[in-house]
Amino acid sequence: MLSNIGIPGLIILLVIALIIFGPSKLPEIGRAFGRTLAEFKSSTKELLSDDSKEEAKKPALSAVEKEN
Repeated sequence: MLSNIGIPGLIILLVIALIIFGPSKLPEIGRAFGRTLAEFKSSTKELLSDDSKEEAKKPALSAVEKEN
């Protein structure tokens, strides 16, 4: 989706953001966005590590013969 923007499109987006939010709010928005991404990344790592721990605790399933 964003791979086709290019440098001119990125510059236009930054100018529009600067006009809308102003130069004082833009760094605050960037920091908040960075914190959000960092929190999301740590949460996904935590979920993945929890899943791998649970899989390690599960006993291996063995085939059971069916009696007729």
